Amino acid sequence: MTISRSGYTLPVFACASAIAALHWLRYRQPLTVVTVDLIEPAQVAEIPIEQVAGLSENLALAITRSDPGDNLDLTKNTPIWAMVEWLEGEGEAVIIQGGEGIGKQENGEGKAAIYAYAQRLLQENLRRLLAPNQRITVTIILPEGRSLAVRTSNAAFGVVEGLSLLGTSGISQPLSTPEQLTAFRTDLQQKASQFDSLVFCIGENGLDLARKIGINPERLVKTANWLGPMLVEADILGVKEILLFGYHGKLMKLAGGIFHTHHHLADGRREILTTYCSLAGLKQSDIQVVFESPTAEAALTYLRSIDATTGSDWVNQVYNAIAEAIDERSQEYIQNHSNTGISTTVCGSVLFDRDRKIIVKSKTACMISGKLC
Repeated sequence: MTISRSGYTLPVFACASAIAALHWLRYRQPLTVVTVDLIEPAQVAEIPIEQVAGLSENLALAITRSDPGDNLDLTKNTPIWAMVEWLEGEGEAVIIQGGEGIGKQENGEGKAAIYAYAQRLLQENLRRLLAPNQRITVTIILPEGRSLAVRTSNAAFGVVEGLSLLGTSGISQPLSTPEQLTAFRTDLQQKASQFDSLVFCIGENGLDLARKIGINPERLVKTANWLGPMLVEADILGVKEILLFGYHGKLMKLAGGIFHTHHHLADGRREILTTYCSLAGLKQSDIQVVFESPTAEAALTYLRSIDATTGSDWVNQVYNAIAEAIDERSQEYIQNHSNTGISTTVCGSVLFDRDRKIIVKSKTACMISGKLC
């Protein structure tokens, strides 16, 4: 059996480029490989450098290419640039900023979407290479970031005009490979031996929000995009109740019968949302706007604007119908893939928006959620 290969997250390549550019400024020599201390986990990575150039006496540019391993990752092989410039005077030793292709946080007054792990990685690796009183500015550039971002859900979470330098680790695990599914199943088996009511979360946003609203962390199971096989596994293990807890732009795919939710394999969000708007009786001109919305979040915002203007209740009508459909399709999926054709597992769903505010709980979710604290 072929073992899937892990790779590194975007912050690691950004850091490698910055190290190579700083090395050129200090020694006027290009590097072909640099060593990055990943911090999380406690290991080092050898990262190839594609190009290095001095742009002026005090400014250098270096380029790496993303290698996330065997992940279904749209950033695979994308170039990551770092420009490093000497600064004069007193102040912070390393100033990090986002250039072209790095997203901006709408809720952060346009601040670059360079998050905690990436900041720490760059700061700690670069400070070690500076002499006392030396200062630099590091500008990270993703030349393809703006075009790649339209194929992600970044905008739904308030990041526009580019990609994020996101993550809590330097290792990019192949979440969409069978080996990762095996790891998820192992976690599910352990938790199913303790509880007969569990919460399935596709990603970190769901896990974080579920903890914050008081759900017992020991009942939380990460599924990534493998919802179908994880539902069937839970039924086999005798789990009686499953709460599907997720971002609406992902979870609504289940209402359309899509049980592997990675966007490389299937999407259908706008078609699903448009269908339920039509079934609820929304007028044709509004349905057209929903259909043409660039993201599920944009469509939700439009529905909310109609409700606010007219005093109507379209969000509740549409999303309650979607949540009930998710429950029904999930239970049908389990039954259709059961060895016996019989299932006793009950599913309920909770959908939240980009601000991590819950939009809707299905009737079954209301029944289940009281048992999960």
